[in-house]
Amino acid sequence: MARAPTALLICAIALTLAMPAAAQAPVAAYVVLGAQGPVARAVIPAAEGAPVPGCPDIVVDSTPRAMKLRAAPDADFDIVVCEFSLLSATSATIAGQALPLPPDKLKSIAVFGDTGCRLKAAKDEDETDEMDEADDAAAKAGSGKYQDCKTDWPFQTMSETIAKAKPDLVIHVGDYYYRESPCDDHPGCQNSPYGDKWPTWEADFFTPAAALLKAAPWIVARGNHEICGRGGLGYARLLDPTPVDGRKPPKCDPSDPPLDQYTAKVGGRSFVMLDSSAAPDDCPEGGCDSEWYQRQFKAMNPVPGTWLVTHKPIWGFTYSKDKHTGERKLGIRNMMLQAALNNKTWKNVPPVGIELVLSGHIHLWEALSFADGRTPQFVLGAGGTKLAHKLPKKIKGHRIGGTTVAAIASEHEFGYTLFEPSKKGRHWNATFYDPTGSPGLSCKVEPTKATCK
Repeated sequence: MARAPTALLICAIALTLAMPAAAQAPVAAYVVLGAQGPVARAVIPAAEGAPVPGCPDIVVDSTPRAMKLRAAPDADFDIVVCEFSLLSATSATIAGQALPLPPDKLKSIAVFGDTGCRLKAAKDEDETDEMDEADDAAAKAGSGKYQDCKTDWPFQTMSETIAKAKPDLVIHVGDYYYRESPCDDHPGCQNSPYGDKWPTWEADFFTPAAALLKAAPWIVARGNHEICGRGGLGYARLLDPTPVDGRKPPKCDPSDPPLDQYTAKVGGRSFVMLDSSAAPDDCPEGGCDSEWYQRQFKAMNPVPGTWLVTHKPIWGFTYSKDKHTGERKLGIRNMMLQAALNNKTWKNVPPVGIELVLSGHIHLWEALSFADGRTPQFVLGAGGTKLAHKLPKKIKGHRIGGTTVAAIASEHEFGYTLFEPSKKGRHWNATFYDPTGSPGLSCKVEPTKATCK
């Protein structure tokens, strides 16, 4: 007679072990903006050997709703990633934390990129994948690039400074993940995680950006550090704003093409996102095969006043060492994107309606205007990773992308840029700030030029 209760008890225990554990408090809760609008994300820790935690509820406009599973834990990402499409919600909370939702009107936009702490071993002689913009010839031939993550990496300080300024929107122009190699015995990075894994993403981005993730919704461009084979899986799981909507969890295969362009709309403005993560900086001798990027430009339908956000600048300058001679020379970026626009359709300029281009990749701050009155280009890659060499003074008049440089301003220090509309809304004011909030150059940004002083 005792067998039935015993069997029932065993079944109950088995069912309990098979069911997901109750939802835990997230280690990160934030909002990213994509073509479908704002998407809430929650990252839940999953202990090895323990039941997989469930997704928490999200309270949307006072109504509890179930978040959807985006990605289950695995050996490299011991976390559960959950999401919920917020659409036109006016309030949302996860585990008591209020989420920052898009405003009806944008009064301030904080923009920066290239933020992680660089830990990169020397490249082998036979490695041919594209290098970064921080004296790469030296990195290839020497002992690599190792940043002191304790004393020479200001991303957390900068994030906390921006959070206090309470911007309506944050735009990250790409390159979050930089800890690609073990620290070994280099100063300031002992015991640092590395590789495309959750502990690395937590150290490189989510911990230092915690205050700012709570303060504003984010637009998150994909950089070349987030290609499949570098930090692509982390980006796909955590930042790519496209919801899975019941489909298979995010993946990242080196054979996958770049992400298609899309438009994020917030505060009455449009931001076209172009994935240039895999666009070569230089063309081979036979020329650039830019057909894929031509199709992306053709698919854009920008309304007047649209900003184009793309990690690699269409037009930008470097001053790096030549890998053969060791001498510094002026480099022009990005030849693939310029090739895509160099035709009768585009005549070297982006589609009509785009009035500003925001990029990173080059680890400097640059604001460029052009002789033919095309949209100005801002390069905002000074967000925390090791800086590139400062530019020479004589760049005005230099040829680039079928025109010449009418004006250029540059900063060689860490920092971010705050864009604010003028009182009458006829132009934007863009001010460069260092990580502690001290202002530097300020620019009047119009559709045909940026005037900086």
